[in-house]
Amino acid sequence: MPEVRVRFCPSPTGNPHVGMVRTALFNWAFARHTGGTFVFRIEDTDSARDSEESYEALLESLRWLGLNWDEGPEVGGAFGPYRQSQRLSLYADVAVKLREAGHAYYCYCSAEELEAQRELAKQQNRAPGYEGTCRDLSATKIAEFEAQGRVPVLRFRMPDRDFTWDDLVRGPITFGAEHVPDYVLVRANGEPLYTLVNPVDDASMRITHVLRGEDLLSSTPRQLALYEALAAIGVSDGTTPSFGHLPYVMGEGNKKLSKRDPESSLQWYRENGYLPEALLNYLGLLGWSMGDDQEFFGLEQMAQAFSLDRVSPNPARFDLKKCTAINGDWIRSLSVPELTARILPLLGAQGLVTSPVSAVHERVLAAAIPLIQERMDTLAQAAPMLSFLLVDQSAFMVDEADAAAVLGPDAASALQAAIEALGTIGDWTTEAIEAALRAALVEGLGLKPKLAFGPVRVAITGRRVSPPLFESMEILGREVSLDRLRNALDAS
Repeated sequence: MPEVRVRFCPSPTGNPHVGMVRTALFNWAFARHTGGTFVFRIEDTDSARDSEESYEALLESLRWLGLNWDEGPEVGGAFGPYRQSQRLSLYADVAVKLREAGHAYYCYCSAEELEAQRELAKQQNRAPGYEGTCRDLSATKIAEFEAQGRVPVLRFRMPDRDFTWDDLVRGPITFGAEHVPDYVLVRANGEPLYTLVNPVDDASMRITHVLRGEDLLSSTPRQLALYEALAAIGVSDGTTPSFGHLPYVMGEGNKKLSKRDPESSLQWYRENGYLPEALLNYLGLLGWSMGDDQEFFGLEQMAQAFSLDRVSPNPARFDLKKCTAINGDWIRSLSVPELTARILPLLGAQGLVTSPVSAVHERVLAAAIPLIQERMDTLAQAAPMLSFLLVDQSAFMVDEADAAAVLGPDAASALQAAIEALGTIGDWTTEAIEAALRAALVEGLGLKPKLAFGPVRVAITGRRVSPPLFESMEILGREVSLDRLRNALDAS
């Protein structure tokens, strides 16, 4: 078996989305499992839509995810360049050869004429598609069109036969000739289309397996025909890649996950504190199975186990709740130093810590992060949970709604008793704090724990929901804790 060579070839238009990442992941895992090569290629021939900003975002996204590529931008390789905008002379040369050999022809049909063809086909219940009007134009007719100022596109001449291939995911598939009409390779302005550049690059880069989304299934017979033509004109060695079409990723309402859906944006997951390991773990479950009901795994585990016979042809539904739950599992799997390193950039972005982190904040985080680790599903939840421990006393604020619900006149007796009890304890430890408050509030005032500790919690943390109260008070220290209780009492 020849060396496996797969490619991931996104277009730099807009923000990367999770469907694109799932495709990259499956190609990466297949290459790593087989000891093959993962080629990263940029399809940026659409000058109207492509942008340098999106190109940089693609590279940075793959780095963040840890999907390292063997050939491509910034890495190089034997078949570069790997940006199609830098390969335009190759496509122009291939286009000329295809036309001279009779595999392609100039088409002068106007947009209005093509629309009329589509309408007629619809009325006659025929498959829509180009009808071959310009396939065999006479020199006189060509001269007439050019005199009218018509600028032609270059259209590929499809063979008049069915196309069959054994899809790596879906098994044998056949497209009838009537469903694959002649198609455009080069726009009238000279820009080559995906239909030309993709197969040309696959052939010249010796790609052996094409794993891509199901939405590209209908383009496969076109590409199979073009591979034959490329071999005939000596552009390729005649090798045709094996194709596998990955199942759709569905969103809400059993609709294909759209770029417009918020949960489809990779940037959304980064901003909301999802770990790259967790996101890849979840995306690996969309259409593929590790086996033995194993749903928690890392990249290397996936690469070791990955095989195409475990890829399902059925649509996979994106479940944000499950993705978030897996993210929580990954957060809990990290060591405290690892989790702290992931959280620090988010805390810094909100001005809660400095860079480098102060010794005081290092001590606070080392004690506090184990308290919140079991309660977190995303890294973004860390800042609201930790802010009361990190801000200066002058900047500490109590949530207005929580204060209104808990810190009313009825809370005064509990706050006063808490201040008096805490003022008498010796060592400021979690155990001593808890014992003193229980004795004063539960036993002394006869309050139920929720009513006893609710006002204390809001006074100390600013919220009704917080990390463990007694441990938090130990971290804050005696002076700050008592100061916050007194301020709450004054405001009651």
